[in-house]
Amino acid sequence: QVQVVESGGGLVQPGGSLRLSCAASGSILSIRAMTWYRQAPGKQREMVARIASSGTTNYADFVKGRFTVSRDNRKNTVSLQMNSLKAEDTAVYYCNVDVQGLVGLPRDYWGQGTQVTVSS
Repeated sequence: QVQVVESGGGLVQPGGSLRLSCAASGSILSIRAMTWYRQAPGKQREMVARIASSGTTNYADFVKGRFTVSRDNRKNTVSLQMNSLKAEDTAVYYCNVDVQGLVGLPRDYWGQGTQVTVSS
């Protein structure tokens, strides 16, 4: 079993910054991609940023130049540094990890989400 826990959400003013963290633990042999998603009220969940085990990153166009994703492979953690936040960044942010467990096929796991609210 694998547990995924996000932290770091909160309320921030437009133009401000927040840093989200996500930690995976449990029966993990290796983690392939680690991905941040978000879901705003009434909208579908969308990919924000992804980082492969190699360190290769991908960003959604709406966060390029503002958000930075990073990971620590030794600690099985991934972070999302969010700068120049806008009201439209308000959403629940979810961490998804693609895990090769000690047995069985790879599968992905989700965290419970952390609320980010950008408002004055």
